[in-house]
Amino acid sequence: MGWLNHAVLVCLAISVSLCAYLAFAQAAADRHSRQQTPEGIRRAIWWEPWNPDHYAQLARALERPLKAGDLPEVVRLYEKAVQLSPHNAEYWDRLGQAYEWAGRVEAAQDAHERAALLFPASPTMNWTIGNFYLREGKTEPALHAFKRAILGDPEMRRPAFDLAWRATGDGELIVHEMIPAQADICFEYLNYLLDAERLDEGTKVWDQIIDTGLHFEPRQAFPYLDALILYRRIDQLTAAWSALKEKNPSMFRDGTSHSNLITNGDFESEILNGGLDWRINQEPGAVISIDNLTFRDGIHSLQIRFEGNQNLSDALIFQYVPVTPNTSYRFEGYLRAQGITTDSGPRFQIRDAGDPAELFLQTDDVVGNSSWVQRQVDFKSGPSTRLLELRVARPPSAKFDNRIAGTVWVDQVVMTAIESAASTHLARSMTHEAEAREIVGGSPSRK
Repeated sequence: MGWLNHAVLVCLAISVSLCAYLAFAQAAADRHSRQQTPEGIRRAIWWEPWNPDHYAQLARALERPLKAGDLPEVVRLYEKAVQLSPHNAEYWDRLGQAYEWAGRVEAAQDAHERAALLFPASPTMNWTIGNFYLREGKTEPALHAFKRAILGDPEMRRPAFDLAWRATGDGELIVHEMIPAQADICFEYLNYLLDAERLDEGTKVWDQIIDTGLHFEPRQAFPYLDALILYRRIDQLTAAWSALKEKNPSMFRDGTSHSNLITNGDFESEILNGGLDWRINQEPGAVISIDNLTFRDGIHSLQIRFEGNQNLSDALIFQYVPVTPNTSYRFEGYLRAQGITTDSGPRFQIRDAGDPAELFLQTDDVVGNSSWVQRQVDFKSGPSTRLLELRVARPPSAKFDNRIAGTVWVDQVVMTAIESAASTHLARSMTHEAEAREIVGGSPSRK
């Protein structure tokens, strides 16, 4: 028992001494490594040769800047780091870079792929290996790596889009190999293409969004629709708007006729402020909102309240309307006024969205107080008119007392091709006649 007790005491003493040494060694190594110089880190390695961080830290120190004679040591240091910590993805990634500098391409690829395998969701690892693949001419693996990178880090999306285009110049390849079927990424890529004035490529992305049935908010599509308006792609604009309405039927409830070219002409739906819906031009001196207390039909109207401190001179709310050239149309809308001051009140204006000189007309205004009044105008689109701009506007007053106050309401705004309007009127007449005949023909039997 005495020898056993003695042995236990010796083991305890050795353990305590070892722990004390390790603690001292770690403290000494930390003190030297904090110097962040090659000499200090080498002393840290002397105190803690089992710590892979010191080898990686020394390699990084020698890389800033990397001298030709230091490259073999950098490779050796990273190899030692992965030997001591084989599951550290960052060490493998840095070793792959060192191998590439040394011209050992196959070893570099193995190291980079080991890093990606250890940390497959890491945006940094995938970004590094993607760049490596590009440098080696392996385009598709590079795009796959960038795809994983942009899934993990939104900040990498724009740089990845730009790099992919500079490296490949192939929009179709980028869409199929790099852009995931995720709405926010698809729209960010679409907006990147629009900023780069690649509208045709953007249309392909839009088609993919629609064809794959991705869920998204309608407002995400507005930059694309604005680009179609800007470049006068009216057929594509109409098709895109129809697809948007089909995907979001609850947001486009309209109690007016299907032949009505105006979106939300009865103001029963939310104003989306984009696309082919109404757009509010919120000018100082006017407050625009939906009113559920005053309306001509339904349960809502548009209210514009003038604060009496501005001589307003622009459209207050407007909407783009696709039309056919050389076609006759009928416009109808209702206005109501309360206390509208000055000699220039709100009115409807219709003009060619591209060239107002080709088509511009306006209805009578409303001033003072009035109940609901109809404003109607028939017109014919110009020979090249494809897109109209319907506006509720107030031209400036030239009078001394020109600051407008009061409130105006807008409701039941309709624009139809005159042929459609005539057909609708004829159908209604025929329905009324049929109902009358049914009543007359059925009266003897009821007797």
